[in-house]
Amino acid sequence: MVESRNGLWRHTSAMLASVGLLALSVAALATTQSQQRQQGRNANQAAKQEARAEKVDCRAANQKSNALCRQDKRDTKQQGRQQKRDIKY
Repeated sequence: MVESRNGLWRHTSAMLASVGLLALSVAALATTQSQQRQQGRNANQAAKQEARAEKVDCRAANQKSNALCRQDKRDTKQQGRQQKRDIKY
């Protein structure tokens, strides 16, 4: 009877330890994903700001037509989106 209780305690403690480790690994994964999402958002926002500034500079310098300046802005934003994808995946 005593031996069966010891075996039960060992089995229960091993089960609890494995559940605890699983919970910690899930929490760590969630934290990593959260950090990746934040870095992706930061990259995307930086690209948007860069695109806005680039278009204003393009228009101020009167180097290109409005359509070409707009296309440059689109390209810059698309590069930012790609950076975001590279970070997240």
